[in-house]
Amino acid sequence: MSSEVYSLVKKARSVRVYDTATRVKRETLEFFIDCARLTPSAGNMQPLKYKICCDEDVVAGLQPLTRWAGYIKDKTLPPEGKCPTSFIVICHDKSVCAETAFTHMDLGIAAQTINLASREAGFGTCMIGSFDREAVTSLLALPETCVPLLIISIGTPAESPAICPLHDDGSIKYYRDSADRHFVPKRSLKEVLL
Repeated sequence: MSSEVYSLVKKARSVRVYDTATRVKRETLEFFIDCARLTPSAGNMQPLKYKICCDEDVVAGLQPLTRWAGYIKDKTLPPEGKCPTSFIVICHDKSVCAETAFTHMDLGIAAQTINLASREAGFGTCMIGSFDREAVTSLLALPETCVPLLIISIGTPAESPAICPLHDDGSIKYYRDSADRHFVPKRSLKEVLL
């Protein structure tokens, strides 16, 4: 069976090294958010709000507030001069409804939609859940009702992460080889079927 969606999902790996020569236009980022806006939402509450960060000064201020690739201890990612040129910060608006597990389901659906739309347009992304929430809120002057849940980096990829089988010991930890290529172990289809 062949599928464009399957091919796109396989290519849409987390990118942690970017080519800074090309910037993502604000209109393009708005299009990715528009795709996410149309996705299903629990109870149709639509509590997510999106902050576009594509101004160079804002991006430069946001980058050090994020923490990338926790499994990789021997190098800093992204490397200096290879950071993304834009971010989308996804927030929960508490004025719409209280945060629940359903909020995080909406978040996952929206984030993957932005990821796939970005990949289809030739950009790479990384979903970043580890960041200084208070500092991000302050830097972006987010409304009091909006809590940042996830940051998505977006830019032109300067690497092509690859999927590989789990390690022999069953470890799921991603890694970089001696040539600095990024590999992401995935369980086989047989392992995930019940």
